[in-house]
Amino acid sequence: MLQQHLRIAAALTASAALAVVAAAADQAPLRRDADQLKQKFEAIQNRSVAADARPVKTAISEREVNAYLAYELAPNLPAGVVEPSVTILGPNRLSGRALVDLDRVKASAKPTSRLDPMYYLSGRLPVAATGTLKTHQGVGEFQLESADVSGVPIPKFVLQRIVSYYSQSAEQPSGISIDRAFELPANIKEIQVDRGQAIVVQ
Repeated sequence: MLQQHLRIAAALTASAALAVVAAAADQAPLRRDADQLKQKFEAIQNRSVAADARPVKTAISEREVNAYLAYELAPNLPAGVVEPSVTILGPNRLSGRALVDLDRVKASAKPTSRLDPMYYLSGRLPVAATGTLKTHQGVGEFQLESADVSGVPIPKFVLQRIVSYYSQSAEQPSGISIDRAFELPANIKEIQVDRGQAIVVQ
């Protein structure tokens, strides 16, 4: 069940990778918001195997997502990624932020040229990304608009290195590709994103 929750959460925050990241919420996350979203995820999963074909919509708030990240997903994040949060900016737009240990990525990338931006990145720094989430007929795609480290813009390939390193798994040894379309879990047909909330349509 936790595995399904992780997949749904990744789709909602867009990206698997959302192993990868988001802008801090205005208020501290509350346990009750995390529990509420956990119940919604369970209902979404249960409906995925139900025979009822009528469309069902589930509203999920930004507060719930950030609380779930803090209380449920944080212990399962890769070592070196902490304090993830998400901001739902408006129609189809999301922003993500997390504190990331860039020394791990740098050691893996082994940059030797001063022309490589990774050469200058080190320590635990906030990494943020903003982009557009588009979903249709059970498939989602995240289109990156901008990314930065401590407020300094970075090119897309640098963010991809960070995401790839921290999303590596036995199933995906090269990690998650930012540009790659992904199948939405639990028979979700689309996720309608608006300011401060997302609507999951099954």
